[in-house]
Amino acid sequence: MSERRARYAPSPTGPLHLGNLQTALASWLQARIAGASFYLRIEDLDRARCRDEYTARMVDDLQWLGLDWDVGPGRGAPRDYRQGARDALYHDALARLAARGDLFPCACSRRDLADLASAPHGPLGAVYPGTCRDRELPPLASFARSVDDAIRFRCGQSVRAFRDRIHGDVCCDMAREVGDFVVYRRDGVIAYHLAVVVDDIDMGITDVLRGEDLLWSVFPQIELYEAFDCPLPTYWHVPLKCDEFGERMSKRRGGTGLDRLRAIGRSRENVLGMLAFGLGLVDRDSPVSLDELLAELDEDVFVDRIRRRAARGRDGVLEAN
Repeated sequence: MSERRARYAPSPTGPLHLGNLQTALASWLQARIAGASFYLRIEDLDRARCRDEYTARMVDDLQWLGLDWDVGPGRGAPRDYRQGARDALYHDALARLAARGDLFPCACSRRDLADLASAPHGPLGAVYPGTCRDRELPPLASFARSVDDAIRFRCGQSVRAFRDRIHGDVCCDMAREVGDFVVYRRDGVIAYHLAVVVDDIDMGITDVLRGEDLLWSVFPQIELYEAFDCPLPTYWHVPLKCDEFGERMSKRRGGTGLDRLRAIGRSRENVLGMLAFGLGLVDRDSPVSLDELLAELDEDVFVDRIRRRAARGRDGVLEAN
């Protein structure tokens, strides 16, 4: 595929906070600099927490900032770009993995997994010890919400590596640091790793820019790309925006959103300047327009400035932005 495609994929579990919007700006700029089509995907797998009003508010916030999209809600979308409407695609992917013998049912309870606190941990948390690895997977049709099993992917035993545009070469011992990972949850919901890979393959996404908290999520996703015989996209993992306490912003912690800034009269250019400064794309927190950012940046400059910002954060020089 010669056409480049990028995407921003928020979850409507609450209003977008400034950390979400900082990543959205980076994703939009990367796409526009590269001449890529920009997709907006709504990742609403967590149906207990996702709300339509949050989706509407996210769309409004992105439009207010001028971060438009080529394909997604309300624009250029021949089909639904909400994950909640794509179950058939995910279950077809599960069937393909099952036919390859890659899956097994896992009966381990949350208590069982909590007991792994003293077990080896990797970047994604406790490494699954393979308790149920030799169990045979029954027909997928039997996995209804009443079945108290998850489904895991049998992870490879090799060392995996990929090159991130921001962080450079990253490698991982899959058996020791990742282990067998969940693709179908005990509550009957398709797990994040499977859904995001299936969506990105289906949409032909070539460039994935997201927060650096998801850097190590690439490794289980590499396993799935290989299983589906599809090439990896190019990854860009950018620094996260922190609050005044140096903690990364989150919806659960009630991170500041656009509504507060708009209520006190902050302009679009004010907010864009703050977000661009947080990414290291400009050297001061002052008003800037999208056109001005695009005129100043090419792909090499974009990468270099964000790399420098990421390095300052790791060294503790710039913890909050």
